[in-house]
Amino acid sequence: MNASLGIHWPRVLLGGFLAEVLVIVLVLPLANLFGRSTLTYSAPAASLLACFLFAIRVGRRLNALFVLHGVLVGIVATLVYVALTRGAPEPPSYLFAHVLKLIGGAAGGYFVARRQQTAQQEGIPT
Repeated sequence: MNASLGIHWPRVLLGGFLAEVLVIVLVLPLANLFGRSTLTYSAPAASLLACFLFAIRVGRRLNALFVLHGVLVGIVATLVYVALTRGAPEPPSYLFAHVLKLIGGAAGGYFVARRQQTAQQEGIPT
């Protein structure tokens, strides 16, 4: 197996960690300004966006397995959250946010794969 085709764990771990940090950075100010009830809506949206963006960042220098790397970013972000809360019970909207992390990561990986495929077809170096 070619080393460039394996999973790039340092990037995945850092990307997932930073995605969860971005979620916290996005939702805490909203909760402080508008109340804790906004977390029900802002946490899922921020989870999707953060994992999408960091999956793109992780996938930029990959040659393959883009979607897998994106999903792994979402899994790592979810595990970071679970570790921070020590596995405490969560409201349904937070469980939905974890699903959106996986979807956002997969979508980011797919976006990078399509962008690289288009660049290769047009002869643009990636």
